[in-house]
Amino acid sequence: MAFFTTFFTIILQWYVWVPVVILLGYLTWRNNRQVDVLREVESELLILEIPRANDKSELAAEQMFASLHGILRDARELKINDGYQEHLSFEIASVGGQIQFYVWTPRALRNFVESQIYSQYPTVQIRTATADYTAHEQQHNVVYTAEVVLAESEFLPIKIFQSFEVDPLAGITGTLAKLEDTDDEIWIQILVRPVADDWHKASDAWVKRVRGGGFFGDAFHPKARWFSQFLMALWQPPEGNMTTVTELSDRDKTRIAEAEKKAAKLGYQVKIRVAYLGDSTTDARLRMQAIIGTFKQYNSTNLNGFTMRHDSFRKEDLNRYKLRLFADRGFLLNIEEMASVFHLPHTNVETPNIVWASNKTAEPPNRLPVLTGHAADDEKISAFGLTNFRGINHQFGMLRSDRSRHVYIIGQTGAGKSGLLELFALSDIYHNQGYAIIDPHGDFAIENMKFIPEARLDDVVYFNPADVEHPIGFNPLEVTNPAQKSTISSEVIGVLKRMFGDSWGPRLEYILRYTILALLDRPEPTMLDITRMLTDKKFRKETIGYCNDVVVRQFWNVEFASWSEKFQTEAIAPVLNKVGAFTANPIIRNIIGQTHSSFNIRQIMDEGKILVVNLSKGLIGEDNAGILGSFLVTKIQLAAMSRSDILDIHDRRPFYLYVDEFQNFATDSFATILSEARKYGLNLTVANQYISQMEPTVRDAVFGNVGTMISFRVSPDDSPILAKQFEPQFEENDLTQMHNRNFIINMVINGEKAPAFSATTLNLPEAKRSHLSRIIEHSRELYSQSRQTVEDTINERIHPGSTGVSVTLAGQTGTSAASSATTTGEGTAKHRRRRRRKPAGGEARDEQATTGQSSAQSSKQVKKPVTPSKVAKPATPSPSKKPASTTPKSAAPRDPSLLSIQHAKPRTIIPAQLLHHQPHTVQPQPDGPVPLAKQPDSATSAHTHDELDDPTFFALR
Repeated sequence: MAFFTTFFTIILQWYVWVPVVILLGYLTWRNNRQVDVLREVESELLILEIPRANDKSELAAEQMFASLHGILRDARELKINDGYQEHLSFEIASVGGQIQFYVWTPRALRNFVESQIYSQYPTVQIRTATADYTAHEQQHNVVYTAEVVLAESEFLPIKIFQSFEVDPLAGITGTLAKLEDTDDEIWIQILVRPVADDWHKASDAWVKRVRGGGFFGDAFHPKARWFSQFLMALWQPPEGNMTTVTELSDRDKTRIAEAEKKAAKLGYQVKIRVAYLGDSTTDARLRMQAIIGTFKQYNSTNLNGFTMRHDSFRKEDLNRYKLRLFADRGFLLNIEEMASVFHLPHTNVETPNIVWASNKTAEPPNRLPVLTGHAADDEKISAFGLTNFRGINHQFGMLRSDRSRHVYIIGQTGAGKSGLLELFALSDIYHNQGYAIIDPHGDFAIENMKFIPEARLDDVVYFNPADVEHPIGFNPLEVTNPAQKSTISSEVIGVLKRMFGDSWGPRLEYILRYTILALLDRPEPTMLDITRMLTDKKFRKETIGYCNDVVVRQFWNVEFASWSEKFQTEAIAPVLNKVGAFTANPIIRNIIGQTHSSFNIRQIMDEGKILVVNLSKGLIGEDNAGILGSFLVTKIQLAAMSRSDILDIHDRRPFYLYVDEFQNFATDSFATILSEARKYGLNLTVANQYISQMEPTVRDAVFGNVGTMISFRVSPDDSPILAKQFEPQFEENDLTQMHNRNFIINMVINGEKAPAFSATTLNLPEAKRSHLSRIIEHSRELYSQSRQTVEDTINERIHPGSTGVSVTLAGQTGTSAASSATTTGEGTAKHRRRRRRKPAGGEARDEQATTGQSSAQSSKQVKKPVTPSKVAKPATPSPSKKPASTTPKSAAPRDPSLLSIQHAKPRTIIPAQLLHHQPHTVQPQPDGPVPLAKQPDSATSAHTHDELDDPTFFALR
């Protein structure tokens, strides 16, 4: 009783309560002052994403917190700033079903904080959050907040990561991942503020009190320690024995040893807040209990641990979380304990829904061409990318001189290839460069033309084969330089061979080569003449008369003429089938059937104009798009090589060729383009989706000659091959896990290879004023003709002097579809049955109609043995008088408009005289090697001998 009387007597003295009131007032003022300062501080919320393969342990986090301790102000700075010390906030939040890691920092400290995090986690990706995830709490009906505090004295340590067999972070993230409703959220906030290195003095004082058995040493909560020390000073008499040492228990010895070990490391003042946001109070309590339970895994017997305090359902308490308010002193944890509570997940954490970094980044080279804003310098750069290494974002591009070594782009559909092509082409538009686009989809072509300014309207040639009413002429056999005839022949054969590779053979190629070589000596040849050359004797004789090549003449006059009619049928049928498949389409025929191309590619290149080719496969067909595109690439190559007449290489104006899905247009000669085009000022930028689309020769050419390689996200099959191009900065998995518009690039800078690095594509600007419709109409006016005009011209050329003759799909004089043609794609057995049915008089009429020799064109009738009982022999017309009509009654009327609409299905027409069935005879085998022309095509080797002997089989393949 005397004790309490004395105690209250002391408390009631003015010299006791006045200092207490003053101290409390000062603390309140300082707290409000710090709140005001914190509200005024500009801050940033950073998102941390670590790769799934991160192998950095908690030791890296310990070193990170040790280096971040450098934000501590010294005593003088603290005095100037009213005692304000900056703090950081490390946060884990489950929002929208995804678990994300954050760091909140004052803006002035951002660079320092980022650098220290990068130093321990080199592969982490740090980016600024576009919006604070705490800003939408009003969407939830229930908000439950709480604080996690120490259960014992702050000088005692919690259980640290070395004592765990399983990463403790897995327990925390596992609880967050179990939210059943993705609308529910859990936020964990860990505020840290460094304390001076002499914090261990307070720990030593605590140890001293424990050793002395002091009553207040371990009894009160840490927050009341200052008050207990004050009371002890008042209560203890001056003559008290301060040197008495109480015998310690084993428990106290352990606690003292662990406290001393904790005090040996740098310390932080810490405050941990937890918030649950949902729609159910019951769920809120359960979830809060679960998350607090995960923090109790840090509890250690006889030492320290965590417990919950200050839980509340008031939404107003969430403001402290939003403000990252740290007004009081919290509790003390050293860097080892901090690393145990917060670190970035590594390979041992298998919690679902964690947002891992899918894009590995690498540092760009020092010599990277970066946009500076100076027009003179930026004009030399084709801008397309934004660096993304460690938050450093520089707009960059390629030097135009380096683009002469070509660019190869690969990536899965939707990854960003087309956008990158558009950026390259956009730079060419703005800097008045000449370029060509070959687009098999059409979107790239259309979008690009939206950016072409009015000033360049006259520069544009828009080639759209699907514009059937306004066909533009493009003649693959047009000869502008006689020295290139053999090259044209090889390229045309290469294109067709690529398209029909599965059914290609040496004899087919042999005959086709001599056919094209002969036609190239003829004035104004077209692809339609290939069929006439093989089926029209008069046309063939006339063509040979133009031919100056002795070897070509020898083939036609000697070798081909020596073949029996049956063997000629077998030999030319595959050629007619392949060429007919291309020329049968009226859309394509009206383009390649024109004797002169509407545009001059060499002129486009030399004058820096723009050629946009829309080969939309959905409109003209995949095969037609592939053949047309291949012919165009070949013509551009030949036009570039013709620039050899410009002696000074610097006078050859750069011209840029963009080919999307280029494997559709790449022949075996593509390697030549990649290796030699640079000399002639032709700079290629090609793109495709995966490596296996390319033929081996083309693939080797790409990987061997392309200077700059850009990879978006690719398939696991391609990543091992491409990873070799980007080593050692990137590995196989890095190529398969990129986000859209993120890419890895291995580029040439000033003619030298630079190390691979990562970047993202720039945003495409909006076309402020599009002249798309004017460009299309302008190209029609300058380069196209009406469909009727083109069809009449082709009809007149094939049948001179006639006012209108129906033309079959193979370019021959037409008869009834039932009697003169067979439809490609139908079954062979069906056509065999049709061949055995011979209507009376049909063969003779077919023979006369399909040979291409009308009575007006020939005075000599080709006679073939026929069956007298079934076929009537036609009357031989008088040479001096043209018969009134040579069209059978079953044939369609001679309307020129039927040129494009006569047949609804593509057909390959073989002259009836060649389809006449011959009795099977066994040919004697020569003693020596069989000539190439008499070797069967490899594609026919799998068929039976009867099929090979049947001429109709070749016509139907």
